[in-house]
Formats: sequence, structure tokens, C-alpha cells
Amino acid sequence: TIVPMADFGVNSVVKYNAMRVMTTALPNLQQITICRLSNGHKYSDGEDPDEEMATAFAHFTTHDINIISNFRKLRRLNIHGGYGLNGRYPTLFNFPLLE
Repeated sequence: TIVPMADFGVNSVVKYNAMRVMTTALPNLQQITICRLSNGHKYSDGEDPDEEMATAFAHFTTHDINIISNFRKLRRLNIHGGYGLNGRYPTLFNFPLLE
């Protein structure tokens, strides 16, 4: 079943946890928006992260951004501002249907 093009925005830890559940419940989600998480939380560092930034935010609770790769029918991935992203994330661009 393909999920209609409805935007789901991840802008808090609560929504991140909902997204984590949705990777199993709605793996055919087609659109998602990634925003800054709550204060004291960040997404996992990518490949080749900026070491200074990694050190500055090392005490933040880390959440795995790569779970997005479970949405195999993803057509649109919006990343607002790149808040909390540090490094390269090749898995975020490995979607055959991504526009």
C-alpha cells in the first residue's frame, strides 16, 4: 500500500519516535521533512563529521537519522536548515524515487 503524499514533519523527539514506529507501520511513506530536534538532542553524526562540532554537541542525546532509509518509496525528503546534521549522509540520498 502506497501512502498518499502527505507531509510528515520531524521537529521534536516525540515526532522522531513516531517516525521510528512509522518505518515499520508505514514503510511506503512518500514524503518527510526533517527539522531541528528539541534542545539537547541531535541526529547521529554522518561520515567525516566536523570534529569541532562533534565535540561541542557530544553531550546531546543522539538519534539515528539513517532510519529514514527504511522508507523505500520516499519521493520527497525536505531538510530544513540541516540543524543537528554533521557530516555526509549517503543513505539519505539512496532512494530510487527521490525527486
